[in-house]
Amino acid sequence: MDLSLLSRLNEIRAARGAAILITDLETGSQRLIERGQVYSGDPLETELTKRFRSGKSGTIETEAGNHFLTVSVPSPRLVLIGAVHITQALVPMAELAGFNVTVIDPRTAFATVDRFPGTTLHADWPEDVLKNKPLDAYTALAAVTHDPKIDDFPLQAALQAECFYVGALGSRKTHGKRLDRLRDKGLPETDLARIEAPIGQDIGAASPAEIAVAILGSVIKALRKPETD
Repeated sequence: MDLSLLSRLNEIRAARGAAILITDLETGSQRLIERGQVYSGDPLETELTKRFRSGKSGTIETEAGNHFLTVSVPSPRLVLIGAVHITQALVPMAELAGFNVTVIDPRTAFATVDRFPGTTLHADWPEDVLKNKPLDAYTALAAVTHDPKIDDFPLQAALQAECFYVGALGSRKTHGKRLDRLRDKGLPETDLARIEAPIGQDIGAASPAEIAVAILGSVIKALRKPETD
């Protein structure tokens, strides 16, 4: 492997970036494609898009020849804004599904180790936490506090970071007011339309645990089947 490609790949991994190393199985030549890099018109464009989503490496056969795609994507992360009952139910489910989970809530009565044992927990304002641990395209964010002073900033940050899922708890009326506030901050309608609210899959969820299941369903669907409604 070209050492310069290896060095760049390691840099991308360290920054929670994504990249695909393409090896031509006939010539042995290699090239590196980074997520976000313009590759429209590339003979492997469709396959690259799929692989950035699935994270799976493998051999492909095309008219351009046979290639092996070594796919490197960061592990999916779920950031939960609000240390509430829904969050308590959602954390172990999400971890079991393979997500790295972080809970953020400045309300120290809620964000306690007793309520979230063994969880990455920050009893701080989201803007302070996310300043040092920024969101990215392989992160999902769910805001569940009902408090705009806590929820609005991370929702805006998640949209700007192109998180693969952004959801917020609240009724349609509550969400309408939320959208007005975010519009005032300059967010375009295309971004605002990405917020799932009411949050979660429509399964008739009522209890905190059921709502947690609905949220996790939406997160997994956004990760694995983003092209579907």
